Amino acid sequence: MNTDKIIAESIAKDYAPKEDSKIVALKKLDSRAKLPATVFTYTWGIVFALVFGTGMCLAMKVIGSSMLLGVIVGVIGLIGCGVNYPIYKRLLEKGKAKYAFEIVQLAREIAEK
Repeated sequence: MNTDKIIAESIAKDYAPKEDSKIVALKKLDSRAKLPATVFTYTWGIVFALVFGTGMCLAMKVIGSSMLLGVIVGVIGLIGCGVNYPIYKRLLEKGKAKYAFEIVQLAREIAEK
């Protein structure tokens, strides 16, 4: 067994022009459907986690001196974090519905092949 030949072929494969296959197109469509929901969810979660933490700091009088304000800000942050998942599910459904026809059509073409 010539290992040098195998290694040379595997390296050459990395530099050879790649054909766009239907599987790659299907994966791109799938990620295009899911990406907006994911980006929004991470952003929303980070922002409201910071709001919640600020409320905790205010309530414990680490910053400021108003415990009531800290509780209010903390509850707002907690509610924001709590509604994150339902918002994500709704956005994900919208994204999937938007690209569903193309994804199903391409998946059928791949399955028939």
